[in-house]
Amino acid sequence: NMRILLVEDEAKVASFIKNGLEQVNHTVEVATNATDGDFMASVNDYDLLILDCLLPDGDGRQLCRSLRGGGNATPILLLTAKTAAADKVLGLDSGADDYLTKPFDFSELLARVRALGRRKNTPLLNSLKLANLQIEPLSRRVTRDGQPISLTPNEYKVLEILLRNAGKVVTRTDMLEQVWGMNFDPGSNIIDVVIKLLRDKIDRSFEPKLIQTMRGVGYIIQADSD
Repeated sequence: NMRILLVEDEAKVASFIKNGLEQVNHTVEVATNATDGDFMASVNDYDLLILDCLLPDGDGRQLCRSLRGGGNATPILLLTAKTAAADKVLGLDSGADDYLTKPFDFSELLARVRALGRRKNTPLLNSLKLANLQIEPLSRRVTRDGQPISLTPNEYKVLEILLRNAGKVVTRTDMLEQVWGMNFDPGSNIIDVVIKLLRDKIDRSFEPKLIQTMRGVGYIIQADSD
């Protein structure tokens, strides 16, 4: 059972989510605006944050970005009424781990909560190194040849998955599932976009080139191109 912060201003929706999650033994605290949510997330330790995108004093994605900018790495699930792919990408690029479009079935919310809870409980704290690239999972600090490199949360997640599987091919499906929680159309080009941005940052100005495409399968990170 997890301690969850729900930031939701619609009383009926908040009550529905809180009651449902408490029935399966989670503890749920509710904030009704971004200001209170930001404060509560900063002073308390939660296992999961559920943020509505539309709040009376701002945008849940801005709150998400603010929390990530302040070093809060708690898994975040965004609730959005918008269905356009561009809005979803914006939400995920703000540092959220997953999103759910309203209206949703409670069983789907529970599945997302379970998946994000597993992510929180996985100790992945050891630094990872390949050639002259190094990442520190606890601080999410990335360096190449000693130079710090700034990555967005999703660029970082994709790089960490590749490094944890160095020398092995990571399929596009695996990457979608681990980074975006299987809630993206498998035909989406979001992975290709993130890989291109990653290559620009960590490979373009450095040797050896590390990220390689296995056409039609996925991607691999290795120090040679055999």
